Amino acid sequence: MSMHIFGAEATEEKAENARLSSFVGALALGDLVKSTLGPKGMNKILQSGSTGDINVTNDGATILKSIQLDNAAAKILVNISKVQDDEVGDGTTSVTVLASELLREAEKLIAQKIHPQTIVEGYRIASAAALGALEKAAVDHKQDTAQFRQDLFNIARTTLSSKVLSQSKEYFANLAVDAVLRLKGSTDLEHIQIIKKVGGKLEDSYLDEGFILDKAIGVNCPKRLENAKILIANTSMDTDKIKIFGARLKVDGTGKLAELERAEREKMKAKVDAIATHGINVFVNRQLIYNYPESLLSEKGILTIEHADFEGVERLSLVTGGEIASTFERPDLVKLGRCDLIEEIMIGEDKLIKFSGVAAGEACTVVLRGSTNQMIDEAERSLHDALSVLSQTVKETRVVLGGGCSEMLMSCAVEEEARKVQGKKAIAVESFGHALRQIPTILADNAGYDSSDLVSKLRAAHYEGQADAGLNMNEGIIGSMKELGVTESYKLKRQVVLSASEAAEMILRVDDILRATPRKREAV
Repeated sequence: MSMHIFGAEATEEKAENARLSSFVGALALGDLVKSTLGPKGMNKILQSGSTGDINVTNDGATILKSIQLDNAAAKILVNISKVQDDEVGDGTTSVTVLASELLREAEKLIAQKIHPQTIVEGYRIASAAALGALEKAAVDHKQDTAQFRQDLFNIARTTLSSKVLSQSKEYFANLAVDAVLRLKGSTDLEHIQIIKKVGGKLEDSYLDEGFILDKAIGVNCPKRLENAKILIANTSMDTDKIKIFGARLKVDGTGKLAELERAEREKMKAKVDAIATHGINVFVNRQLIYNYPESLLSEKGILTIEHADFEGVERLSLVTGGEIASTFERPDLVKLGRCDLIEEIMIGEDKLIKFSGVAAGEACTVVLRGSTNQMIDEAERSLHDALSVLSQTVKETRVVLGGGCSEMLMSCAVEEEARKVQGKKAIAVESFGHALRQIPTILADNAGYDSSDLVSKLRAAHYEGQADAGLNMNEGIIGSMKELGVTESYKLKRQVVLSASEAAEMILRVDDILRATPRKREAV
């Protein structure tokens, strides 16, 4: 008779079943995102169950973040795609697909009665060989500025060609490179602000030096101001009404009420005077500014901007070099922001405020236009991927070739390595090489080309020493990736192989899944 050691409803899946359910989950997830891979990848519509909002995207991390999963192994894949998104910003689909292909291979090996630990050892040997080959193939043009800019441009173009912006990838690639080069080597994308305005077409998007705030300038203020000294504040400027809530007040006549009002106004006036002593000509407040203080400030020739929401205020202080103040007693301690010019601009139907010549010269704003909200959201995700990869590449300047070229290169290196390995491990090493070859295969499949024909040609080309051979996705033939300028960041490719092999290894080592008893809801 079997012993019940688990609580009621807690379940356990042992060896074969546990492994099977991990594999099934991971493979299903890989199959879900693999159709979005590459320049001919398809989009997915994600619809929220509660709000019914829809999102159209082909960004791996976004798709995976939005699905509720029950399968433990699938969750691990979602995590690696998140890490890839945080670390490099792009390659989220590739890393998921590669991990699931590694598990697909492992499943075949386990069916041949090869122990999971043996497979793990084989995978380790293989991934070391693959990364070695990748590093050998990487080139670095850090010294040659023109060539490096071309590299960055090619990377941006490659990244964008698999996204919604692929129609105008030349335009957006230039835009992204310009924005990142302004950062002068920082990877802080906070300095690049993205403003989304529906209307126009994608090509109407542009990069604007300076900072744009999605607000209007206060009443009676000049619409243009040079040499601005800015005080950024988070304080309440709405005391032209008596606020004595919940207090019981007895007055002998309306005269006394007027006195109270006058006192309130005096308090406000004192506050405005304190603000003016900072010697500023622009006052930006996160909260509302009522009419009375606004008119006082504009009499003193101070331009007011109210209700600049928190992100706007934070960014503005970052960009203009000012600090956010909430008390005004000590003007000598408050750091003011500066910029050369503040003016009102129109984008589509809306008025916005543009700060040019800001203290942090790196800052810039990308204004994205497009026909629908979904389109602009997706454009923003695509641009974010490109900007992230570029800012990482400015730091780690090595680049490798894309279009399935690097994967095939690594796959060939892994096969070479497999010949030197003895025992069953060798079979696992070969399988790793096979999984790497799945990336170009899927690229070709998504475009509707004959993948087995193309990939075997590609492999032959690499064996003949044509190290820059990859898939020319426009014509469905093997081409030179160097000539086509299909470049990817070395850091991105390296991270993909590392994360995918670690995740696959982790899932392979599972031989038992324990599920806790679900918590009961208390009856009220």
